[in-house]
Amino acid sequence: MLLQAVKQVRANPGLSPRTAKLIAGGTPKMAQKLVEEAAEVAIEAVRGDRATTINEAADLLYNLTVLLSELDIDPSDVWAEMARRRERLGMAEKLPKVGKPE
Repeated sequence: MLLQAVKQVRANPGLSPRTAKLIAGGTPKMAQKLVEEAAEVAIEAVRGDRATTINEAADLLYNLTVLLSELDIDPSDVWAEMARRRERLGMAEKLPKVGKPE
């Protein structure tokens, strides 16, 4: 599991120098990388390049996992929120903003 691998790198940075460098950059660097990867997924999706979109989506999920790990959030907590939304809204979609019409 990716989360466990990230935790192992936290304990032993030599296991993955790239991940260790990202962790050392702190939350701001992790957030920056997450935004960059999200943009790359969007660009490749618009281009219609399925294979590259898959690769960029994997990078996005990796960077999201590193950031969640930094915040001590287990991905299962995110999935629990998705389940809560599905129960409330019929599908796990974005919640409406309070006070704003859809």
